[in-house]
This record gives sequence, structure tokens and C-alpha cells, in this order.
Amino acid sequence: MNRRLISSGSSFEAEIGYSRAVVIGDWVFVAGTTGFDYGTMTIAAAVVEQAEQCFQNIIAALAEADCTLDDVVRVRYILPNRDDFEPCWRVLRQYLGEVRPAATMIVAGLSDPRMRIEIEVTAYRGPDAAQSGALPV
Repeated sequence: MNRRLISSGSSFEAEIGYSRAVVIGDWVFVAGTTGFDYGTMTIAAAVVEQAEQCFQNIIAALAEADCTLDDVVRVRYILPNRDDFEPCWRVLRQYLGEVRPAATMIVAGLSDPRMRIEIEVTAYRGPDAAQSGALPV
């Protein structure tokens, strides 16, 4: 099966040794994505703004993999502070409210103290998922 690597251009990818996303067949695995604007390597202080930027970064990676947020089947939210999760719900609902993927929220430290949220998604871009809303068995 072909394996394609997608980069956002973030310096973190080269420094740490990972890809923003990996495409294998009909599956797209997007790495934990933070609120950094990779063009400027800046990050907002507010968690809600960071969540917005996370989704912009994820949308860009998914587009390069020829899919969209509608193809997301799994999402993981990682936050250092559990109290920051609820303020983000509006943003999460805005981007994934209709898709309603399986979801998990984890409280854990992140690699940079400025990071207040990290979002990881898995997408399935196969023809069966787009037509029926279900994965093939």
C-alpha cells in the first residue's frame, strides 16, 4: 500500500521527525496539531483562538490529502488544563458538530507551555464513507 507524507512546513516536523499527516490507502492520520500559525510560527495566548488555528491547520493537511473535515471519523483533544475544554466547545461544534466523529479528551502536558490545546484526527476518504456515512465492514 502506498504511503504519502504531508508536511505543513512547521519547523517542528523536521526538528522532531514526524509528518503533519500520513496517508495510507483511504486512511488519513493527522498528527496532534497545535494552535501555531506555521507561516509565522506564532501562537495566540487564548485557548479558543488556539483551537480555531488548530482546525485551520488540520483543514490544510486534510485538503492536501484530498479530504475534508466531513471525512473525520476520530478526534482526540489534548489539553494541559481541563478547565480550558468547555470554552472550546463552540469551536469544536462549529467544525465537527455535523460530522460527530468518535472523540476523546485527554488532560496531559504539552511540549511547549504556550500550547493550550492539541487536536489529532483520523479521516477515512473511501467511497463507502462518503456515500453512506459508514465505514465498510
